[in-house]
Amino acid sequence: MVLEGINMNGEQNLEKLLKTMKPKLNPGEYIFYTTGDIAGFDPSNIVMLFREEEGNTLILEKVYADSLDIAYHSTFSWITLSVHSSLEAVGLTAAFSTALAAKKISCNVVAGFYHDHIFVGPKDAEKAMEILERFSEGDKR
Repeated sequence: MVLEGINMNGEQNLEKLLKTMKPKLNPGEYIFYTTGDIAGFDPSNIVMLFREEEGNTLILEKVYADSLDIAYHSTFSWITLSVHSSLEAVGLTAAFSTALAAKKISCNVVAGFYHDHIFVGPKDAEKAMEILERFSEGDKR
């Protein structure tokens, strides 16, 4: 099925992806939460929902989670790679996760249809942005 007016083809060339990924730090803090029942959650406040065998994983804004009195262990900053990457692209996640790991930055990656999203600890957000921005300058350190 082809949707008119919507570019369904994302970029697959790794070098071009790295040079044009344009990381964007989204405002706020986010939490990962798991639950068997999502009935009590407002869908417009769910950043991501993924059904796993053990339960539903939700990514929520910390402010929303706090309003529901949800217990969580950690908070995260959310970085979006603005380039429209193809779901068939090879090596993008490996490239940026390797660069972040080299600086001892843990990252949780979610691939959406159009963009890749990286969740890092708030204390690591600025450093992660610096590392990711270097890719567009051709510096993969």
